[in-house]
Amino acid sequence: MKAELSATMKRTLLVLNCILLSIGNCGGPLITRLYFIHDGKRIWLSSWLETGGWPLMLIPLMISYLHRRRRSTTEGSRTKLFFMKPSLFIASAIIGILTGLDDYLYAYGLAKLPVSTSAIISATRLAFTAGFAFLLVKQKFSFYSMNAVVLLTVGAAVLALRTSGDRPPGESNEEYYLGFLMTVAAAALYGFILPSVELTYKKAKQAISYTLVMEYQMVMCFFATVFCTVGMLINDDFKAIPREARKFELGEAKYYVILVWSGIIWQCFFLGAIGVIFCVSSLLSGVIIAVLLPVTQVLAVIFYSEKFQAEKGVALVLSFWGFVSYFYGELKHNKKNIQTQTPETEMTQNGTP
Repeated sequence: MKAELSATMKRTLLVLNCILLSIGNCGGPLITRLYFIHDGKRIWLSSWLETGGWPLMLIPLMISYLHRRRRSTTEGSRTKLFFMKPSLFIASAIIGILTGLDDYLYAYGLAKLPVSTSAIISATRLAFTAGFAFLLVKQKFSFYSMNAVVLLTVGAAVLALRTSGDRPPGESNEEYYLGFLMTVAAAALYGFILPSVELTYKKAKQAISYTLVMEYQMVMCFFATVFCTVGMLINDDFKAIPREARKFELGEAKYYVILVWSGIIWQCFFLGAIGVIFCVSSLLSGVIIAVLLPVTQVLAVIFYSEKFQAEKGVALVLSFWGFVSYFYGELKHNKKNIQTQTPETEMTQNGTP
């Protein structure tokens, strides 16, 4: 169950998390691919960076704690450092391990595929998210939400028409197709993770505040990072980092700058995705991720000189159409709810049962 928020606060949080999700969803793949383009080869390191920025969550959590402490001192009550109960902690830890596996699958795909191709495949997350949301959280679909899912999925299919000849130079067919399959698996797994997060919110035996959402995010990313750390230890990635930095094509200093910013940007993605689920639903989180696909495509064209065919323009239009369709349906639904609730409120105020 979710803690009650004012309409203004809920809209503010939704906008903030949409911005964070946009930054992470567009910037994450680009900066990870930048590492691989310039002779970076450590896949476990790249997957580790996707959640390795979890300590950043300690800053807003500490600010929240100090604010609550000042208020509780005035009221004479006791301040809890963390809100999370054991059952929610266990759920977030399990989802964190699954996220760590998803990080590796996705990083492997980005190591073998161009950003545009990886983004195309990742757009199928929306279809997986919609399916799992229906099964796990009984997501109700209106004509407009179904229209958005169809349009965004068709947009990804249109983009796929020109991906046959984009294999990077020097890469074998086996590596390319394995990267393709790994990215599909990552999309399917993340499509399961988003509704699973929403399900834990619904089943939690405590009120879900935004502070608790940040705690959930931190625990989830911590366990994902632990999973990837084990992979790095087995693969000797920690020993290889200084050696790889010295040979990096952009220079040693830029190597570490890329690693740091990769951790920060990916943390924006995960906090934004989980925050949107808290404000609305896992389906909306999936819709926003899919909508940003053409934006990632355009940025890949600008920064990495990838080709921009007519299909990408068509996909951009379809994605925008799907985005508008979804939000128009939501506005219509909210307006209907307000009109339904108003007569009931007036009857109650007049003393009519």
